[in-house]
Amino acid sequence: MPLTLWLSLAAICAMGAMSPGPSLALVLRHTLGGGRFTGVTAAIFHAFGVGFYALLTVWGLGALIAGFPLLFQLITWFGAAYLAWLGIKALRAGRAGALEPSAVATNPSQAAKEGVLVALGNPKLILFFVALLSQFVTPEMSGAAKAIIVLTAMIIDGGWYVLVAVVLSHSQILPWLQQRAHWINRITGVLLIALALRVVAGPLV
Repeated sequence: MPLTLWLSLAAICAMGAMSPGPSLALVLRHTLGGGRFTGVTAAIFHAFGVGFYALLTVWGLGALIAGFPLLFQLITWFGAAYLAWLGIKALRAGRAGALEPSAVATNPSQAAKEGVLVALGNPKLILFFVALLSQFVTPEMSGAAKAIIVLTAMIIDGGWYVLVAVVLSHSQILPWLQQRAHWINRITGVLLIALALRVVAGPLV
């Protein structure tokens, strides 16, 4: 995979990971309720769940493109519509959302279990990945290239939420973020809508 294409993949995966939602709420809750290590544990196990869905998506996309191009196109457009809906939802969220703390006492084993379950219990991730990865997967793509895509999605997701856990474990950071939550939501919303338009425009490969 060319470096420029990988950088585009990394940027899109990062934007997907950074969008506010249940995953951010999960890491926030376990960080505030159990400390830095517990939050980091939730982040890492969430990345395992994301990697599983990314693997399923990459395996299925190549066959779908080759055998059912019209169905693939329809699913891609549906995925783009989902991204746009997420963007509109973020724009309308204002100050509310995943940055609201709801800390309860928790521990690393609970964080690990919930980290995986939040990822696997969200089948909308499949739509998200279809929309994202449709820009990069081709029927003739090698196994190594597919592995790079899956590992990139996992590492960026895990790395982002580990960073979130580390930053939020400093209690003075959270109030600062909450005061600016409306700007975080607006920026995320604009980026998600832009990504939806990019998906509709066609693949990068």
